[in-house]
Amino acid sequence: MIEAFSTPHNRNRSFILFAVCGLLAIAAAVIGVDDNPPGLLLAFLSATAFVLAFVHPWRSSKKFRNLIFTSLLGFIVFAILHNVLAFVAWKAGETGTIPELLNIISATFFLVAVLLCPVALLVGVIGAVIMHRQERHSQPGALDA
Repeated sequence: MIEAFSTPHNRNRSFILFAVCGLLAIAAAVIGVDDNPPGLLLAFLSATAFVLAFVHPWRSSKKFRNLIFTSLLGFIVFAILHNVLAFVAWKAGETGTIPELLNIISATFFLVAVLLCPVALLVGVIGAVIMHRQERHSQPGALDA
């Protein structure tokens, strides 16, 4: 089971972060994200709350390092999938159910690659640094700085 849902305390914190994510996403949609820095900031904050809803109980740098590598790989995979599906939709024609469905899926992959993966990378880097420092200072014989 995912650690974020393993205890009532973690579950409540995750649901609060999901609610914050939803509210920020709605605010970003209302304000608009097309060439609008406040709307883009709200969209990135929404993605950050989404990632934090899953990783907030983690207490080891290894898990955050895995998040770094996963987000880098995810960015590459989702960017390639976006381009491939956009090309297939373009080749399939301008109208019809299949091209429209492919365009929707392609746009979803684009949003994951552009919004979620960079945020996950940033959360992974910050979390790995903080947890590495805590692990180093909690070892017996470590010097307090």
